[in-house]
Amino acid sequence: MAQLHQRIISLVIALLFLVTGSALAVFVIIDMVNSRKQDNSAASSQTDATASNSCDISTPVPNMETLEAPEIFKEDAPVTGSVQVTQITPGDGVEAKNGDCLVMKYYGTLAKDGTLFDENFTKDQALQFSLGGGQVIKGWDEGLVGIKVGETRRLLIPAELGYGSQEAGSIPANSDLVFVVKLEKIK
Repeated sequence: MAQLHQRIISLVIALLFLVTGSALAVFVIIDMVNSRKQDNSAASSQTDATASNSCDISTPVPNMETLEAPEIFKEDAPVTGSVQVTQITPGDGVEAKNGDCLVMKYYGTLAKDGTLFDENFTKDQALQFSLGGGQVIKGWDEGLVGIKVGETRRLLIPAELGYGSQEAGSIPANSDLVFVVKLEKIK
């Protein structure tokens, strides 16, 4: 009987050890899963924050002011050399530099006859892009350095700094371009 009593005690101790070890293992697994979920959630929210702060040209900026269409500008002679920049309205904000995320309004026409090919002046959305990042035509990357928030400029862009020998939508190949642009803000 003493042996049976010892065997029962040994069995109970073994069962307690097994149950305690299993419970501890389950607790550790649950803790690891929760930690991974928190890490993934933090990484996801950080990615979301980065994405919302990114400067993605494919994402228009809504709820912007609408502007009146500017006066059409025509250039009789071919545009040569670099971008010709004319300030129309001065700005009073920070100057844009390469790497800045610009939020712009624009009105694009052909230099030879003033034909409108694209604009967002009269719409409630703006274009955002990274200056100097190659997201827009070279004429913009060159002609917008130093523009101040609130400033309106006219950019007279030779074809080689626009779309060159390629057609782009309604823009014929080898077309000089005129853009009236306004810097709404720098993100």
